[in-house]
Amino acid sequence: MTALGAVFLPSLPPERLRGVARAADAAGLEELWLWEDCFRESGVAAAAAALAWTEHLRVGVGLLPVPLRNVALTAMEVATLDRMFPGRALVGVGHGVQDWMGQVGARVESPVALLREHGTALRALLDGERVTAAGRYVHLDDVALDWPPLRPPPLLAGATGPVSLRVCGEVADGTILTGGTTPDGVRAARALVDEGRAAAGRTDEHALVVYLIAATGEGAQQRLDGDLRRWGLDPGQDVGVAGGAGAVAEAVQRWAAAGATTVVLQPTADDPDPEGFVRFVAGEVRALVP
Repeated sequence: MTALGAVFLPSLPPERLRGVARAADAAGLEELWLWEDCFRESGVAAAAAALAWTEHLRVGVGLLPVPLRNVALTAMEVATLDRMFPGRALVGVGHGVQDWMGQVGARVESPVALLREHGTALRALLDGERVTAAGRYVHLDDVALDWPPLRPPPLLAGATGPVSLRVCGEVADGTILTGGTTPDGVRAARALVDEGRAAAGRTDEHALVVYLIAATGEGAQQRLDGDLRRWGLDPGQDVGVAGGAGAVAEAVQRWAAAGATTVVLQPTADDPDPEGFVRFVAGEVRALVP
């Protein structure tokens, strides 16, 4: 079955999260995803709050920019979330937007090398291992978590470029694809991820999470077209969906057929009713998606 989620956009003020998370939980939404976009909202703080306010909802963070964090801190945060809310926190890591990383003095010469080193060390720490590493960017001396996850959670990574997607296949258990990815783009990403998995000798399953920009209700097509243009996307391409539950569900199934295991519906920035959007996804779209 294709997992279905929705995004709480960081363009909304943090105080709106409680109402949206509770509406999502009450409606039976499977996953609510948060973004740690600079310089808006913390992914970890927001995820912890959303998990505490809800009972069943899985909360994803897609993604934490690795240049901003020491890998030991990332491991501590992910492990703490998982110990407090077993199986409900989904955390992804990635390069972050390079211009933002430059603004805070965290931009590195080789984002790919950093992601590979960070992901490798993070996976080992979450598995309860004691880690010593002397890489280009990651340096650990006999580090182990006192409170590792009881059951190591999946580690997700997000990327767009071909080299980075291969690294996601090497070091992560799943890959997050950005909104604006076409079904053909999903297929191409899956092939690159699989190349990375093969190079690393991995035969385990690998999740593929994709954001799908969606609009429903009055003025849906106009809002979708405007949002796509704001993202620098062509409304004439197959990069979003507008309409009722049937149209959105059909789009979800096309992205799933292309290889996405989880489709996360991303509302437009000017969506008039964020609580209503998560209810729509959980109550109307979910019933039409196998």
